[in-house]
Amino acid sequence: MTLLFDDRQVAAALDAPTTVAAMRDALLAAHAGRLVAPPRASAPLTGGRMVLTAGQLTDEWYGFRSYDTLGHPAGGQLVVLHDARTGAVRAIAVGAELGSRRTGGLGAVAVDALARPDAATLGVIGSGGQAWTQVWATAAVRPLREVTVHSRSTARREAFAARVRAELGIPARAVGSAAGAVRDRDVVVLATTSVTPVLAAADLAPGTHVNTVGFKQVHRHEFGTDLLDAADLLVTDSPAQAAAYDPPLLTAVGPYRGRLRDLGAVLAGAVPGRTGADQVSVFCSTGLAGTEVALLDRLVRVGAAITS
Repeated sequence: MTLLFDDRQVAAALDAPTTVAAMRDALLAAHAGRLVAPPRASAPLTGGRMVLTAGQLTDEWYGFRSYDTLGHPAGGQLVVLHDARTGAVRAIAVGAELGSRRTGGLGAVAVDALARPDAATLGVIGSGGQAWTQVWATAAVRPLREVTVHSRSTARREAFAARVRAELGIPARAVGSAAGAVRDRDVVVLATTSVTPVLAAADLAPGTHVNTVGFKQVHRHEFGTDLLDAADLLVTDSPAQAAAYDPPLLTAVGPYRGRLRDLGAVLAGAVPGRTGADQVSVFCSTGLAGTEVALLDRLVRVGAAITS
């Protein structure tokens, strides 16, 4: 029997602690060589691309996620989970919620591993779904005292702050500038669709941890090299995927390429993470392949689904 999930079921069944735990397990499995996570593949289409990411947890499961870049208003994502022993399709998820929560979970693992232990304030640039799941998941690893948010739309940032207050019970306020959102924050999240920098590194306080979720390639990027120059620690969830981008990521060229560390290796204690309270750390999220399938597997295990 194949289990089917839509966005509503995913949102109802996957809480933040479960999601963060699944992503931490996946990162550790990738570091140990148990999670096979090849760089994403894509096929050109008229007006965009079809993109496929695949993964395999040895002897347990394998599967894929597919999505397109055609920009259709009803465009969705598909995640398929196979049983490694039989090849049977165990579960299918349709919609954007699983992928968004996956990215939020990865970001929260990075916060937990790299931010100061006493981090309690969060500044967000962006007010969409990816920004929301970063806050949602981060609240599971740090006792947030306040969230500040900025985005281009006054209405959207006000609605975002109201949602944080209502659903997470965390004091939150919308602010009129990016600098105002990140100044004196312990943790900063960039989750925008901007192709030009929205953040000035000079606005960050010593000891800040930054999660970057949006564009980060050399020809389009929501942050600039000033952030990378200011960072004492550069980390990603998949160095292999970071190196495979074309055009390349900012972190995969010039002086930054040799500095980029693997989050799974930090979690495993194989490479150091933060070593000082004043260090600036930056997590460049690439979306480790297979983690959507890993989260679907965890969703099946929590047992909420519809069947077909």
